[in-house]
Amino acid sequence: MLSILKPEEVFVKKLVAGQIGVICCNMRSSKEAHIGDTVHKTSTPVEPLKGFKPVKPMVFAGIYPVDQSQHVNLRSAIEKLALNDSAVSISIDTSPALGQGWRLGFLGLLHLEVFTQRLQQEYDAETILTAPSVTYKVKLKETKQTLKAGNSEMYITNPIHFPDHLTVEEYYEPMVLGTIITPDRYLGAVLTLCLEKRGVQRNASNIDNERVMMQFDLPLSEIVIDFHDSLKTISSGYASFDYEPTGFVSTYLVKMEVYLNGVAVDELSSIIHGSRIDTIGRRTVLKLKEIIPRQLVQIAIQAKVNGKVIARETLKAYRKDVAAKLYGGDITRRMKLLAQQAAGKKKMKMVANISLPRETFIDVLKK
Repeated sequence: MLSILKPEEVFVKKLVAGQIGVICCNMRSSKEAHIGDTVHKTSTPVEPLKGFKPVKPMVFAGIYPVDQSQHVNLRSAIEKLALNDSAVSISIDTSPALGQGWRLGFLGLLHLEVFTQRLQQEYDAETILTAPSVTYKVKLKETKQTLKAGNSEMYITNPIHFPDHLTVEEYYEPMVLGTIITPDRYLGAVLTLCLEKRGVQRNASNIDNERVMMQFDLPLSEIVIDFHDSLKTISSGYASFDYEPTGFVSTYLVKMEVYLNGVAVDELSSIIHGSRIDTIGRRTVLKLKEIIPRQLVQIAIQAKVNGKVIARETLKAYRKDVAAKLYGGDITRRMKLLAQQAAGKKKMKMVANISLPRETFIDVLKK
């Protein structure tokens, strides 16, 4: 069924050059319509237009409602925005700490920021946005399972799905070609920043007497969070940055897990480069020590890689002075009370669950 809008709908038999029409199809979801599809009569098949390829998301982030009672409203808002932004990929995600939400894929950081801003401005949707992550690729060792499946490669967008290191033959991470234009007086600081982000300089040239253009091969994972902000800070806002994807390269990746009193917290897991294990592990446990509220039991905060502890901090428990009511007398009474307190805390540590407020996860995971 063919029609045009004038603004009311008017049915027509054909469209002429310059007209924009509406086709009524038997589609139950907008996901069935893809950009580049060619519509034709069943009796006269035609060759589809060439040059259209499905877009592949580069950056992924979890989005959760601030209040789970707003889940339905947020779902409706995301679906409406996705109607006119087919580049966004949507999958349902659930977190024990943050509740039910979605894992969204975007073409880049700017795409992510625009989408979340539209959610807030057009639909008044208050959301929790987790730290952006990228798609990694792993090549699995040949086993009976991989041979049976017929595919030894897998793509990972969530650290929870990262395979055991004993089953992996090779890791790959996405790379980009970054172009930076900066005044020459900030050249040293910009070079230092790019090297800290594991960048490799490809070329450099002078645009004029005051500006320099440099190109670096950079891991996408190193620029998705704070690279742009750091670049603006060290250049007083004068440097510009643009990038384009260049594919995957072989690298060394590990999954860093966070444990609280020996219990893994999946929401705090992350995929990191092997050269930054100590730095990121130490930074993570120190941040958790600062923001986790003290409790009645001592909390051991550990960062582990492949079962090995790489960083640890201890959050002391609240202490009650059980001997405060004593006034002199035999010291054995004091020692007995302290022993009872120690035994009680030991028992509590064995059976107690560490209760973390929602804000703790937000502070660690947010962008």
